[in-house]
Amino acid sequence: MSDAVLSARTALVTGASSGIGWETARLLAAHGATVLVHARTTAEAEDAVERLVSAGARRDQLVELAADFTRLTEVAVLAGTVVKHYPALDLLVNNAAVMAPERCTLTDDGNEVSLQVNFLAAHLLAKLLRAPLSAAGDARIVNVSSSLHRTASMNWSDPHRVKKYSRVAAYAQSQLALTMATADMAPAGSGITAVSLNPGLCDTALLPLYGRVGAPAAEGAAAVVRLCLPETVVANGAYFDGGVIAPTAQAAQEERSLKRLAKLADQLVGRAA
Repeated sequence: MSDAVLSARTALVTGASSGIGWETARLLAAHGATVLVHARTTAEAEDAVERLVSAGARRDQLVELAADFTRLTEVAVLAGTVVKHYPALDLLVNNAAVMAPERCTLTDDGNEVSLQVNFLAAHLLAKLLRAPLSAAGDARIVNVSSSLHRTASMNWSDPHRVKKYSRVAAYAQSQLALTMATADMAPAGSGITAVSLNPGLCDTALLPLYGRVGAPAAEGAAAVVRLCLPETVVANGAYFDGGVIAPTAQAAQEERSLKRLAKLADQLVGRAA
């Protein structure tokens, strides 16, 4: 049943075709939000919307959007579509993520694929959607990260890890970058608050990376949606784990590293920005 607490709000959920993203879209719709349901392809987005309707969402609350985040031009086109049709955007949930493959894989943009999909796409969306997010007043960005970010380090000299590749290290680096960049996605005076979280170990397509049994994706989504609700008080740059504020990796607290990451991210998204 809808409690309509988000009935006047619009949310973009990336990676909403399955797992935590789909469940997040379902819960946001149940709270009354208009949900922009992003998937990699149009067919996947349409399928996700049909399943959301079958699960009880109203069709007029849902908008399907497609963009392959392994192509930064498609991320930019997605942002342009949102800006054109939604001058005010209340919520951006950066959930889209992929496992790093067994072998180092670069996108056509020249970036390691998990770094691009899991971090650079979110970085680019936050920049290109700043106007509608600011226009909404009290907008929030929620970045779905991972506790693995605490095990990671940024490989500044070889961010794509071409010279010495490990899929776990590459994935963890992408989550560290996302967590580190969170506060920067909501500059002072923008009217935006950005937070990140570990949604917990859930039974999603990323589970094989951990090799353990996961909780239902709906549990992870509930943690995400809690941070989207106006009743939940959040501070910019905060990181949540298990529903409470938790410490981040040390790198996320180092001003020099944060500035270095912002510069690197802008360079890696290049002309798409």
